[in-house]
Amino acid sequence: MDLNRYMIVGLLLLLTLGFSAQLSAAESHPQADDGVQVMQAFSATEVQEGKAVVVADKTKGIVMFAMGITLLVLLLATAALGVAMGVYGKPVFLAHMVCAGLSLTLALAHTVVALVWFFPF
Repeated sequence: MDLNRYMIVGLLLLLTLGFSAQLSAAESHPQADDGVQVMQAFSATEVQEGKAVVVADKTKGIVMFAMGITLLVLLLATAALGVAMGVYGKPVFLAHMVCAGLSLTLALAHTVVALVWFFPF
């Protein structure tokens, strides 16, 4: 019976020491100063873009034009395959769906590239 009492008292002492160590650590390092130091570390360094990141406006225009022409060709091919399938009964469903998927993918890529390059946030 006495052994259980000593174990409970020892456990309570350990818990008290653990909480007091956490409280003293929290009091010695205020969080407001840490937040200011973190923000200063981010604002102190300026990011310099490398040559691979910087793209000339003329190159951007050429890439967007090439993507646009390819997208237009894919859309026309999708429409032609759809007409061939619907009007003339040709078995070109798989080709039609592949062209449609490629058209959608290229349209999304074209939109993302245009937003990133020409409308920076």
